[in-house]
Amino acid sequence: MIGPVLPSTGALRPLGVDQVRLTGGFWGDRQERNARATIPHARHWLEETGWLGNFHLAATDDLAPHRRRGREFSDSEVYKLAEAMAWEIARGGDAPLDELSTVVAAAQEPGGYLNTMFGRPGQQPRYSDLTWGHELYCYGHLVQAGVARLRGGVRDALTNAAIRAADHVCVEFGPTGRQTLCGHPEIEMALVELYRATGTARYLDQARLFLDRRGQATLPDIELGRAYFQDDVPIRERTAFDGHAVRALYLACGAVDVAVETGDDKLLAAVARQWERTVATRTYLTGGMGSRHEGEAFGDDFELPADRAYVETCAAVASVMLSWRLLLATGEARFADLAERTLYNVVAASTSLDGRAFFYTNPLRQRGAGAVLDRSRPWPRASSSERAPWRDVSCCPTNVARTLASLGGYVATVDDGGLQLHQYASGTVTSGGTALTVTTGYPWGGSVRIRVDRTGDAPWRLSLRVPAWAGEAVLSTPEGARRVQPGYAVVSRAWRAGDQVRLRLPVAPRWTEPNPRIDAVRGCVAVERGPLVYCAESVDHDPALALDAVDVDRSAPLTERPLPALGRDVVALDLAASTTTAAGGGWPYGSIGTADQEPGNLTLVPYHLWANRGPATMRVWLPVADPHATGR
Repeated sequence: MIGPVLPSTGALRPLGVDQVRLTGGFWGDRQERNARATIPHARHWLEETGWLGNFHLAATDDLAPHRRRGREFSDSEVYKLAEAMAWEIARGGDAPLDELSTVVAAAQEPGGYLNTMFGRPGQQPRYSDLTWGHELYCYGHLVQAGVARLRGGVRDALTNAAIRAADHVCVEFGPTGRQTLCGHPEIEMALVELYRATGTARYLDQARLFLDRRGQATLPDIELGRAYFQDDVPIRERTAFDGHAVRALYLACGAVDVAVETGDDKLLAAVARQWERTVATRTYLTGGMGSRHEGEAFGDDFELPADRAYVETCAAVASVMLSWRLLLATGEARFADLAERTLYNVVAASTSLDGRAFFYTNPLRQRGAGAVLDRSRPWPRASSSERAPWRDVSCCPTNVARTLASLGGYVATVDDGGLQLHQYASGTVTSGGTALTVTTGYPWGGSVRIRVDRTGDAPWRLSLRVPAWAGEAVLSTPEGARRVQPGYAVVSRAWRAGDQVRLRLPVAPRWTEPNPRIDAVRGCVAVERGPLVYCAESVDHDPALALDAVDVDRSAPLTERPLPALGRDVVALDLAASTTTAAGGGWPYGSIGTADQEPGNLTLVPYHLWANRGPATMRVWLPVADPHATGR
């Protein structure tokens, strides 16, 4: 079995990228584009920026401080690309990983230390800036790349470098070593996966040690506070995810991994409670997390501004990783529900249709259209109204690349009683003597057909996830059709080759209201269709129409129509709306007179496709028309 998360115990056992093959459709097309365009694009920019060249210079002892290029964490982007390539190879594709592995391994020093930013003449000493230096964070991504190769049955220069680095960490930071940790969690889950891949217990012990040190004020205080890197409160005592969103979610992933492997049910329950409150009070409609630009952080409960949403792409990747771990541990559908929402509305939104430009942040409202970005150079800022080909901080492209390459490993599971499908994509699923073919047009259409191609004689259960929004789902089996509720629809029988099951999910558009405690969008509504969040984008409307003046009547019908400019299966929505002009002069407060409404029409497109047709303004949450306004 070849997959990114392979716990030794839990309610469910994952199937790997060698067992789940995506063939076309929404995710299969994106996985193919990832292999064809995104991975080579990332490799080009790692060369162009000199981040890969840092390893060449380190190997030849020519890495003077003025020659090194990139931020202190740029090594990790090389490792994440290597992991993406490893998963691409494991799923049957092709990627030029051997050369990259050789370059990385050549830069490793005696004893296992490997970092191009520290430890050489003129550079800061090793581990002299654990608060900001990211040395252990970079090791984490190196180890995960090595694990991907090990699970693909390969022991090469990359896997050897990863194991030597992990051994070095266990010596340097073990019980008798440096009693500290890294400002950016990540290595915790990497060490647990290396333990799972090798059976070497000290990797698990070191991950648990790092976890126990976190929250003990081990690192120095900073202007953003120790909550920024989750060193203010032990993870067992937290009530919600806080601080830097990516760091918080990576730490939670490591905590789940440690809890599962050590049988620590109290730790697992603590993370599940934190996830539950975070989803209920600190998560956007898209599934995105992180509402503050300052510190790239979670905000307080219900602090979810649409236009100032940060929603970093890497936080979405981390959220999917965490939801998957919690699903495997508990078998609860709510974790797969959030993973689906986040995949379709943040991970899918992050990358342009050509696979060569990327969002770092994913706001739910864009007030200014901005300008066309120059694709010949990296973009310095995290936020922009268009996807950039690369950024000075380009953690997101490589993170998405490794996620899409390994996506087959997040689709299906088994237990002692049968097989479960959690995400719907056209392809094949095999486990032991069982083989299935899944055919679907999801998310554009709601029909999911599963055909049994091969099976044994003994009865087994097929479980199909019914999303929380799908209250009118229908399941058709060889015994007949029946209504099924959100959760898991289960069919238990003695199967025969050729048997088919069809799940029909109601993907008709629907209005969604926010919790009234979310001040920023009170009085607004949004539109969803199936798992997709929709938005209004200025390119579909007259230039004179300002999206900040649009009001909608939620009783107005939502009419579906194709939008081939954004893809062959894309469904757009049209509805009647109005624009509001408030009389009252130059002061926007107080008694400003009666608002006038001008009737018009509004087009909505899937949020994940916005900004693919040039600079635009955009909004997800739409104000409801004032019933007291006057028409004209």
